[in-house]
Amino acid sequence: MQLEHKMSNIYESAATTLGLFNSPCLTKVELRVACKGISDRDALSKPDPCGVLKMQSHGQWFEVDRTEVIRSSISPVFSKVFTVDYYFEEVQRLRFELHDISSNHNGLKEADFLGAMECTLGQIVSQRKLSKALLKQGNTAGKSSITVTAEELSGNDDYVELAFSAKKLDDKDFFSKSDPFLEIFRVNDDGTASLVHRTETIMNNLSPVWKSFKVSLNTLCSGDHERELKCTVWDWDSNGKHDFIGEFQTTFKEMKAAMDGKQIQWECINPKYQVKKKNYRNSGMVILTMCKIIKMHSFLDYIMGGCQIQFTVAIDFTASNGDPRNSCSLHYIHPYQPNEYLKALIAVGEICQDYDSFCHLSMSFFPSSIQVSHDFAVNFDEDNPECAGIQGVVEAYQNCLPKIQLYGPTNIAPIIQKVADSASEEMHTKEAMEYFILLILTDGVITDMADTREAIVHASHLPMSVIIVGIGNADFSDMQMLDGDDGILRSPKGEPVLRDIVQFVPFHNFKHASPAALAKSVLAEVPNQVVDYYNGKGIKPKCLSDFESSRAFSP
Repeated sequence: MQLEHKMSNIYESAATTLGLFNSPCLTKVELRVACKGISDRDALSKPDPCGVLKMQSHGQWFEVDRTEVIRSSISPVFSKVFTVDYYFEEVQRLRFELHDISSNHNGLKEADFLGAMECTLGQIVSQRKLSKALLKQGNTAGKSSITVTAEELSGNDDYVELAFSAKKLDDKDFFSKSDPFLEIFRVNDDGTASLVHRTETIMNNLSPVWKSFKVSLNTLCSGDHERELKCTVWDWDSNGKHDFIGEFQTTFKEMKAAMDGKQIQWECINPKYQVKKKNYRNSGMVILTMCKIIKMHSFLDYIMGGCQIQFTVAIDFTASNGDPRNSCSLHYIHPYQPNEYLKALIAVGEICQDYDSFCHLSMSFFPSSIQVSHDFAVNFDEDNPECAGIQGVVEAYQNCLPKIQLYGPTNIAPIIQKVADSASEEMHTKEAMEYFILLILTDGVITDMADTREAIVHASHLPMSVIIVGIGNADFSDMQMLDGDDGILRSPKGEPVLRDIVQFVPFHNFKHASPAALAKSVLAEVPNQVVDYYNGKGIKPKCLSDFESSRAFSP
């Protein structure tokens, strides 16, 4: 009874701390990044820079997003736009890092560190444009600098999908044809231009067809359909000194004519040739082959439309955790202090249970000598493995500990596959009714890495996300790879994930932080993953009235 009282107090204190999430987001802000004068250790070639945005939470830096890699550039202007929530009442510390990504590897582990700049979001917002020196190791300032420009997001969250091609572009190369890429700039009210998108380079082709791309209307034209857009075509060069082919001006209003299946084309003009050459007509034609407006629905649109978050917890009961009766075990139940598994359970489950109106959380663990399976119900009820809310999960976890014997390898693919089976059934409904989150709490290196990668690639096509919390101090480098933040995760056959659905967080980073900090980091990517899945499938939120009527008549 005393233990239940203590656990109740722990549960209540975690819930109270999690109330910190109630502060409203004031607005969303877009951040654009450009750098100048980057020096590299390798003097023989120019760096291939990539920018990384990190945010600080309780003294720890967490990666939020990263830019594309720009090859051979000492003064990159990144087309990637960072979108962050702005809270007036919080000091939001940001860190912008620059890394030189080698051409044969896209991860940061093997990259050279080129410098970093730290500031607060408030500083950027108040100045609109913040320029500072990039500091190298030991906080020494070199000649390189970084400029971050902030812009508040307007209320227009719609996206537009555009597809461009070109024909008969000027040939700028002696021994082969031009390698063209297209840049689109938005002309701002003050006459400056902001890079909206840079296409990929099509090698050795004077009539390229570039991949379609999506961009928010806010980024493209600040929601103003008549704002001038400047488009420039270049011949890519490996040394970074790209040759100018030509340019043209347009507006989104003009582009919209391509929405009816028509094609719009512009003459690509080189002003120098126009002046010098008498018979000059153009340097080729650029064609807009597709323009499609995509209505973007928010996370709240789906939740308020009745989408339920189905939350499954999988707990690692392998022998490496230690005997739960031993005080050194990661599963040891202390009468006054919750272990790391319980802390993580309470912090994350407290948030997730609010999004399931039935308030039932499924729970599994792996493996156990009770049943030679890498997945079974922690409440010992295979037909109904659900627990009543997070408190039910905590009780089930505590109750099962004395009844099990820990053993065996850490195989997590079967659990991912089991949740994926449920998500697959939901996918066929083509409605936004259930999204599945699998929380895996594990103490170490997984033993079925190939099968796990295969399972994650399969699951990336489904309405589900996988959150892994590393408990203890083991080597979690495999988990970092599954996260996909250090490069694109692929199956053993080489198939890439359709979307990044894995978030890995080592618990030891939060040992002295509040449950709120852990939950915030663990769940940070979920809203975007939900939106990305349903918007990518073209699935709209159910209307509230539709949801209520379907629930009223359901058996």
